[in-house]
Amino acid sequence: TLWSWLCRVASSPPPWPVEMWPPLGETHRPSICPPSPNFFSLTSSNPKIEYYSRFSPSPLSIKQFLDFGRDNACEKTSFMFLRKELPVRLANTMREVNLLPDKLLSQPSVKLVQKWYMQSFVELLDYENRKPEDPHTLNDFLELLIEIRNRHNDVVPTMAQGVIEYKEKFGFDPFISSNVQYFLDRFYTNRISFRMLINQHTLLFGNDTNPAHPKHIGSIDPNCNVAEVVNGNVCLVFMLLFFAVKAPKRPIQVVYVPSHLFHMLFELFKNSMRATVELHENSKEGLPPVKTKVTLGKEDLSIKISDRGGGVPLRKIDRLFNYMYSTAPTPSLEPGAVPLAGFGYGLPISRLYARYFQGDLKLYSMEGVGTDAVIYLKALSSESFERLPVFNKSAWRHYKTSPEADDWSNPSKEPRDASKSKYKANR
Repeated sequence: TLWSWLCRVASSPPPWPVEMWPPLGETHRPSICPPSPNFFSLTSSNPKIEYYSRFSPSPLSIKQFLDFGRDNACEKTSFMFLRKELPVRLANTMREVNLLPDKLLSQPSVKLVQKWYMQSFVELLDYENRKPEDPHTLNDFLELLIEIRNRHNDVVPTMAQGVIEYKEKFGFDPFISSNVQYFLDRFYTNRISFRMLINQHTLLFGNDTNPAHPKHIGSIDPNCNVAEVVNGNVCLVFMLLFFAVKAPKRPIQVVYVPSHLFHMLFELFKNSMRATVELHENSKEGLPPVKTKVTLGKEDLSIKISDRGGGVPLRKIDRLFNYMYSTAPTPSLEPGAVPLAGFGYGLPISRLYARYFQGDLKLYSMEGVGTDAVIYLKALSSESFERLPVFNKSAWRHYKTSPEADDWSNPSKEPRDASKSKYKANR
């Protein structure tokens, strides 16, 4: 049936173009290489982690990425920057991981993620004092970055599995949930930035370049045609089934990372499609279209996706972005399983992609009608700076502060179904 076919499409991974680094749930298993000799000694004392965590990450703008890759691409310069910046970003995250509740840290999947991060950190330290003039240094470093990237391929679903393991053993706690939400937003943002740096280096100085996109500067498209990316999602994923995309007279272009935009659009189109089909599958009028509008202003490039899939109650909007609220059955992490299917992480991760370069993703819904999802991106690449988490006293206090009593009144029960109540709203 139409519905079963759409369900299969909606739960399938997006058909990423070859040059796009797999943004979240890659299907192959990470390769775990034997740890270096000082791995276990560093695990117990962590002096280098503490040292590097004292430095704040250095956020770069899309324009800086672009200018370096197009005009001043020097492998030695990139090496000198990354051998310091990558350990700083890793150390900031690793210090923050240790502030999570012990019961969560004790879960096997969380321990596995920590092991991956520690191994990558230790391997990067081997290049602290290596000279870029050494003919083997740059090539060895390039190969290490590819190896680290592959090792971290399944960080998102593995950490998600750790949260599931915790919930199954200890249940739901609002305070713990708040801390986990705060942490995962920062942890996954850090991962996006980590992969961004690695991919820029490997694409510029390795053999990863895709000849189909010779004008891309690493993973950045200097002339990213937003309408083409939108249509690419519609054509490739949903076969122009019931979408209304009106192409502008002149192409709307922005300097951006196409794979990030592709990921966000894929998630929003998938959600709109499922909601529309669920509500209108048996309708005599057929399926109402999902409409897309793209606008470019002085500050923002905005993409609005509108559906008539019945909408979401206001009370549940925030839950759609909460990692701990997924009601889906426990997903599978076996090889060949659909990446991230069932974790409920699609929307929160998509919002992190939007926010990474100072944009945002927001939902505006009318229950009984439909939902407008809006992606906001910076119109100027010089304003699109990385938004990076920093481990400091402010972050530390967030995990240590006890929850305070709510200073607003709250209903003690779930709201009733208005259609079944005798006290209906005036209509």
